[in-house]
Amino acid sequence: MSISEPIRSASDDPTSLIRDIEHLGHTIKQVRDRIGQVIFGQQEVVNQTLITLLAGGHALLVGVPGLAKTRLVETLGTVLGLDDKRVQFTPDLMPADIIGSEVLEESDTGRRAFRFIPGPVFCQVLMADEINRASPRTQSALLQAMQEKQVTVAGTRHPLPSPFNVLATQNPIEQEGTYPLPEAQLDRFLMQINVSYPDLDAERRMLLSTTGAEQVQATRVMSAEELLGAQRLVRRIPVGESVVEAILSLVRSGRPESTGIAEVKSSVAWGPGPRASQALMLAVRVRALLDGRLAPSIDDVVALAGPTLRHRMALNFAARAEGVTLSGVIDRLCEPHR
Repeated sequence: MSISEPIRSASDDPTSLIRDIEHLGHTIKQVRDRIGQVIFGQQEVVNQTLITLLAGGHALLVGVPGLAKTRLVETLGTVLGLDDKRVQFTPDLMPADIIGSEVLEESDTGRRAFRFIPGPVFCQVLMADEINRASPRTQSALLQAMQEKQVTVAGTRHPLPSPFNVLATQNPIEQEGTYPLPEAQLDRFLMQINVSYPDLDAERRMLLSTTGAEQVQATRVMSAEELLGAQRLVRRIPVGESVVEAILSLVRSGRPESTGIAEVKSSVAWGPGPRASQALMLAVRVRALLDGRLAPSIDDVVALAGPTLRHRMALNFAARAEGVTLSGVIDRLCEPHR
């Protein structure tokens, strides 16, 4: 079976399901290998981004400039066979610059009519670069696209291509002139992926590879249709009752009004909602797939708790003043499941 062969249609046959999962796992391994030829020393970032795309969600990549976030999105678009576009968010960016607008045109016969000109959001992977630099009005225009997979212009709805994923970036150190994303929009991101500096060996390989006469170029492994099939297959991967209970326990214990953990009660202003449970449920399935397993484990829940919860929780003022961190709180939530 070639890697370009589409994933089979849904079936209740366990043997067929196992065969489809193993085939997809083989394809994803090749995807990771191709990405690794271009992106150096960011294996966990690549894994979490792939998890987001295979789960059909959106990701917020947080890191200082120069860590190959833009390069990663371009490489993913190429390797997965997707139409990718990039928008640099600035304070003067208007909603129409993203979703498109209607223009009045006059035909040869003198008849006038409005024609919709699609914006860059009409793609399969949209990179929203430094998303927090745009005004709240522009951010909210992207919100409908992320949640409903369509945009509305002049009362007319325009469906977006399928699949549609937003990979937004945010600089954590330069906050002047920025507009923090509201909680409602943050919750639309399946994961917040923290991008750190590469280690010494990875940076050495990157240095030698990117400053020579020739650079390795990414090549296609999958197609948009295969990615859609993979997203459907992910939802068919079975999840054990113990994993479901771990997800529910972890998410609900992060809510100060319903938790039994004293640190959460005293430190957390608000906790994760039900969308966090949904995101974690999808993400653990994909992580098991990346590791070549047929079903997720509680270890997957613990491993993905940080990226799934860190943007869906907030500390109160007293906790921040005392130096409490969200990472520490999430580690505390994970302790009963380790």
